[in-house]
Amino acid sequence: MVSQKEKERYMAMIGQGGKRILHMEWWSNPDAETYLTGIDHYDRPRDCRLRLAELYPMLSLPIPATNEPIPRPTLGNTGKSSNPDKHTVRWGDSETATFEHGEKYFKTVEDVFNFHPLEHADFSEWKFVVENRDYSDEQKLYESYRRGYPAEWEKAPEFSMSSCGFYNTTIMWPMLTFGWEMFLASCLDEEFEPVMEEFAEINRRVFRSFAKLPVNFCSCHDDIAMTNGAICSPEWMNKYVFPRYEEYFGMLRAAGIRPYSVADGKADVFVDDLIRCGSTGLISEPYCDYKAMAKKYPDMMMAGEGDNRILTYGTKDDIRKMVERMVETGKMCGGYFMCIGNHIPWNVPGESLKYYFDYSDKLAWR
Repeated sequence: MVSQKEKERYMAMIGQGGKRILHMEWWSNPDAETYLTGIDHYDRPRDCRLRLAELYPMLSLPIPATNEPIPRPTLGNTGKSSNPDKHTVRWGDSETATFEHGEKYFKTVEDVFNFHPLEHADFSEWKFVVENRDYSDEQKLYESYRRGYPAEWEKAPEFSMSSCGFYNTTIMWPMLTFGWEMFLASCLDEEFEPVMEEFAEINRRVFRSFAKLPVNFCSCHDDIAMTNGAICSPEWMNKYVFPRYEEYFGMLRAAGIRPYSVADGKADVFVDDLIRCGSTGLISEPYCDYKAMAKKYPDMMMAGEGDNRILTYGTKDDIRKMVERMVETGKMCGGYFMCIGNHIPWNVPGESLKYYFDYSDKLAWR
C-alpha cells in the first residue's frame, strides 16, 4: 500500500492533481537548510534533514543515515574552483564533475564520423557521458537496472511513484561524447547518420530494459533547447530526435509506463512534438510559456515555471508576484507542480526560500 501523500503525487503526475498544488523542487542549498532549521547542515546533517522534512515535507529530500559531520565546501562563496583547469564549480555541499566532455578525444569531424558507438558499447569508463554503463549485453543491462527495485515486485504497486530515468535519451549522446563544438561541426553532415543510428541501438537496449521494470513513470532527459529556443532546427530534430522518442516512448507506454520529458532551456518550442511522440509531461525552466502549455494541454504534467533569479535578487514583493503567477498556471492544469525550474543552488538566500515556501503554502491551492 502506498501512502496518501504518494498517491496525491501520483495523481498530479497523471494530470489529475487535487486541491493542493504540490511542489517538485531541485535542491542543492545546504546553507539554506541551516537557515530554515536552525541546525547546522555540516555538523549535524541527519538532524538538519529530519527537521527540514518536518518543516517542508514538499522537498522530499533523502535523510542521511548518521550525523557524521560533512566537510565544508572548499570552493568558498565564489563557487569557482581555485584551479581553472578543473572546470568545476560549487554544487551544494560539494562541487560538480568537470564540464569538459569528449572534446579531449575528438579533435576533428573525421574523429566523430569514424567513431562506432556499438564497438565501444562499454561506456563504463567514460565518466563524461553521464550514463556511463556497459551496454554491450542487454540482459545484463536489464539485470543491473532491475536490482534497484524490490525482487518480489512483478509490477509497480498501484499509485506508486516507482520510476526509472535516462539522461541521454537521444541528443545528449553526441553532445556529451564529442563535446559541444564537435557536435555542432559534424551534426549536419550525412556521415553523422550512422553514428546516431548506433547510439539509437544502444538506447533501444535501455528502453526495452525499462519496459520490463516494475515502474509507473520514466524520466526522459534531453537538453533540446537553450534559453532562447531550439538547439537544432525542426528539420534536424524531425530526422534524428523525434522518431527516436516516438519509438522509445512507445515501448514504455505499451508496458503501461508513462514517459515524461525533462529539458533545460525554452523547451516549450517543442512541446507539441513531445506530446505527439507520447510524452505525458515536461519539466523545464522558466523560459517556457507555461500558461500557453497549460491552456493547450490541461492534463499534462508540467513543472519549472519558478525562477531562481527572482529568489536570489528579487524583493519579497517580486517573490510574492512570482508565486501568484505560478498558482494561476496551476489552476489551469491538473498536472502542474510548483517548481523553481532553474534549480535552487547553494547561493539562493535562505530568507527568500522561506518566503517562497510559506507564501506557496498559503496560496498554492486550486
